[in-house]
Parts: sequence; structure tokens; C-alpha cells
Amino acid sequence: MTVTGSGAGGAHTTETGTPVGGTALTTEERAADLRLDQLRQLVGLVDYDASRDPFPVTGLDAVVFCVGNATQTAGYYQLALGMDLVAYAGPETGVRDRRSYVLRSGSARFVFEGAAAPGSSLLEHHERHGDGVTDIALEVPDVDRCVEHARAQGATILEEPHDRSDDHGTVRCAAIAAYGDTRHTLIDRSRYDGPYLPGFVARSSTVARTDGPRIFEAVDHCVGNVELGRMDEWVDFYGRVLGFINMAEFVGDDIATEYSALMSKVVANGNHRVKFPLNEPAVGKKKSQIDEYLEFYAGPGCQHIALATHDILAAVDTLRARGVEFLNTPDSYYEDPELRARIGNVRVPVDELQRRGILVDRDEDGYLLQIFTAPIGDRPTVFYELIERHGSLGFGKGNFKALFEAIEREQERRGNL
Repeated sequence: MTVTGSGAGGAHTTETGTPVGGTALTTEERAADLRLDQLRQLVGLVDYDASRDPFPVTGLDAVVFCVGNATQTAGYYQLALGMDLVAYAGPETGVRDRRSYVLRSGSARFVFEGAAAPGSSLLEHHERHGDGVTDIALEVPDVDRCVEHARAQGATILEEPHDRSDDHGTVRCAAIAAYGDTRHTLIDRSRYDGPYLPGFVARSSTVARTDGPRIFEAVDHCVGNVELGRMDEWVDFYGRVLGFINMAEFVGDDIATEYSALMSKVVANGNHRVKFPLNEPAVGKKKSQIDEYLEFYAGPGCQHIALATHDILAAVDTLRARGVEFLNTPDSYYEDPELRARIGNVRVPVDELQRRGILVDRDEDGYLLQIFTAPIGDRPTVFYELIERHGSLGFGKGNFKALFEAIEREQERRGNL
């Protein structure tokens, strides 16, 4: 594995989010009562000088999903994952072909869209891919500047810069193509104070659920799976077009088991709020998890989303009680003396991690705790990761073998290994 620069440029920030050196709290982070020191732990936020960035990205605006039944999916995410409904658009608001539900947890925003009419454009997408991510929207301070740079670098512009307005103000937006049918909508909402976007109305959760702390506070990273031989192409795209740095590389024995292998590189924007690991399959004895995803999603797409939490133990206990399934980790993982020697002291006894199946890894900056759900839909495609960082800027390299062996056991049960 190779890990490269943090993006720190000697800049400093205040705990209240004063913009010093290109890093400040976003509107969503302030609304979630998050602090910069918390974000440094939660998602590895670093300082950087945005003035020198040709495509400055403030952060992740939203993860947008196309699903078979948005109404039921929105209810599930509220009940199981503890998200709050904050906005809605649909036939009742003048949007005839779809229902769209906007949910929040901390600074993380998910939008679930489903077809509400036979002619909806969502139907073709869902028939091909099933439930999945259509758009990883990025908040930017200057949409026109970003599109001008992207066009000069050869990116495909799906939507030219344009304004959308209502009584709450104006949003400037555009969109560029990414891998497969995934897009990045670019959004400047600095002149807007509505619940999401023009055309949406405020809507509150009505589901009854036990009160408690948020299960997750932010999106840590979104993982994209691409075809064999195309990972470097997309790493180059994010570097050349979006100005992302190549943060980490995992090759060879870093990311292989007895039966399958893959290669992965991680790109990140300047402040590390937005991190995209990009995976491609590698030659192995049997079908890798990336091959399985590409087959069942019918092409490249977002494989999993990592959710940053302050307390992974409480999060796992709550989610399990609500019916969320996690990958199983064998006891031998925790009994390995090399693991115990490598990880040193962590905030909870290893026995407590073992009881819940939580993985632990340490690098030169600190350690992290992580666990992965089973696929959340009918197809073995999209799943989630819970991650609790304590200084580590990594992605759990030491856990790759255990994780992929767990995934292979599930593949074998599905008959797809």
C-alpha cells in the first residue's frame, strides 16, 4: 500500500468554523452541531488552500439513489438507520413522474427517488441496475468555474450551469458524467435556504422510533467499482478534472485472498471531506466481489458507502436490534496474536469487538474500527460500512483479507463465487 499527502498546507482553522486556509464548517455540518475537531476525527478532515484549486470542492452535497419503491425505502432508512426525513417532492408538489424523499443524519444527506408514473425515466435505470446510487452530488463554491475547467479537461457535461429558484432563493447547478451511469451534480447553494432544492417542500418524519443518539454523523467515503483495466483511467479523471489527490493505493497481496483479488486506489478532494476508493477486479481463481457487483449491477457503480460514527459499538447494537445484517467475522481473526500485537490499545476490549464482529486496524496515524453490512437490497450490490476513526486516515488495509474472505463466504452462499 502507498499513502500520499494529507493536503495540509500549513493552514489553520478555528473550532467555530471560521474560514481559514480553505476549511470551514459547511451549512449541513453547522446544522448538525458538528465541530471541526469532531470532523477531523470522524472523516479525517484536513486543511488546504482552496484558492489554488482549479476545481474546489467544499464537500459531499448528497448521495442520490434510484430505488424500486422510494416510499418504503425512505421508511426503512428512518426506522432502521435512524435518519430524519427533511424534504419531499412528488405528484403533490407538481413533480408528476417520481417521488423523492430527502433524509438526513448529521451532515449526511441521502435522496431516494422512485418512479411514480409508467413513463418515468427512472424505470429504465432501475430495470437495468436495481436499487443503487445515480448521483454523488458535490457542493462547490463556483459551478461555472468548475464546469469550465472540467470541459477543458475533456469531461462530459451532462447539464450546463443553470439556476433553479423558488421563494427560498436560488441554487446554481450543473452535472458531469462519472463511471458507468453515475453522475456528479455540482451545486452552489450559498444563495438558498430551503429544505433541499427548488421543487421540494419541507417534510418531517412521522415514524415512531426510540429516541437516542444519531447512528452516524457523516459520509466518510463512497466506493466505486469499475471494469477490469479502467481503474487508472478514473483515477486520472478525478485528478485531472476534479483536482483530487491520489491518497492511497492497494495492490497485490494487500487486497487478495486464496480465491480472488482486486486492485484499489483512493482519490480525495483537498480537504478530504470527499474520498472515493476506486476498485477494479484482478485475476484470481474464482469470481471476485467486484466481478459479482459488475455482473449484478450491469456495469460500474457505487458499491458501498462508509458512514462515520462516534460510537460504533452502540451503532452496531442498535442496527442489529432493528434487523440490519452484518458480515460475520470468524473468531480466529480476534485470536490471532499478530493482530493483538499490531493494534495495541484501543478504546474498548477486543472481546467486545469480537462479540459484535467489529474489525480493527492501526496505521502510523492511529487506528480505526469498522464493520460491513450485508447487501441491503435484492441484488448483491450496494452495502454499507460503519467506521469510527481515531487518528487513522486509512481504510483498514490490515482487515482486507478478513473482510474479503467474509464476502466470499456470502458469495458462495449465493452461488456466485
